Amino acid sequence: MIIVMKDKQAAQTVVTQAKSFQLNHVYRFENRVGFADIKNSAALSFINQDDVIEIIAEHPAAMQVSRTFHPNDTMIQTAHSQIGGDNFNLIAGPDAIESAEHVLAMGKSAKAAGATILRGGSYKPRTNPYSFQGLGEQGLKWHRIAADTLGMDMMTEVMSPADVDLVGQYTDIFQIGTRNMQNFALLKAVGQQDKPVLLKRGMSATVDEWLSAAEYIASEGNTQIMLMERGIRSFDQKYLRNTMDVSVIPVLRELTHLPILADPSHAAGVAEHVTATGLAAVAAGAQGLMIEIHDQPTKALVDGKQALTPEQMVSLFEKAQAIHDIVR
Repeated sequence: MIIVMKDKQAAQTVVTQAKSFQLNHVYRFENRVGFADIKNSAALSFINQDDVIEIIAEHPAAMQVSRTFHPNDTMIQTAHSQIGGDNFNLIAGPDAIESAEHVLAMGKSAKAAGATILRGGSYKPRTNPYSFQGLGEQGLKWHRIAADTLGMDMMTEVMSPADVDLVGQYTDIFQIGTRNMQNFALLKAVGQQDKPVLLKRGMSATVDEWLSAAEYIASEGNTQIMLMERGIRSFDQKYLRNTMDVSVIPVLRELTHLPILADPSHAAGVAEHVTATGLAAVAAGAQGLMIEIHDQPTKALVDGKQALTPEQMVSLFEKAQAIHDIVR
């Protein structure tokens, strides 16, 4: 249940009262107070009805991440990026950290193209257990040095609750990959951190399942969440690795206040189609793109087939920015 109060002070009074009654899962956004566990307003008899503007009994189950509770766009501020609203964010880097020299070189290319966030994986979830799994903490160290040298934010994937503290020592933004979207222990763990979280859509997840995963993070206190569409599993994998669900982007812009970004690299799966897929996502309203790059894609340790060269990245980012400006 969401109670709209006359002002922020009245809303905070309600939160304080709720805590004195030992009510759980009570949240406030400006003059709105959300009660995740309460369905009947009779349980809220302690509220001064003269201060109540509206009672919203019907709202999404993923309450905190909904626009019903939080009408305004969330803005996430990091050292080098402002994410959300009318901003357009470019994220780029190698799929996997391969060496200190390589991540720095790719970071230089990414920054020159306008990216403010340097991505890269030191822990890699692979379908084949014998494939390259990442360099672990050594990769995190090289990644951190490159980001600091270039004045960029660092973003990397975390795969296990046990790794959250270690990864958190290095990264500016936690990435939750598609295979971990419903790893609830991991979602709770990053929800207890004070750093932004990028949550990718599960490859077969519905919109409600995706938003509920974001709610898991928010329920632990961390509301610095951004969502990333990265393509969903469909029936035609001969030509497409995944299918970019472009139509979900405007749906999410309507349902949630969280920033919505897109990953055309994983959606397309082959470099020749990454640009077109990414531009379609921007035209649909994506507030940012994440691109995998490599100077020698055929020699990449992971997913070289879908990696753009730095030159291809520049072309994509220029077109994407122009389309975003038109859509905005």
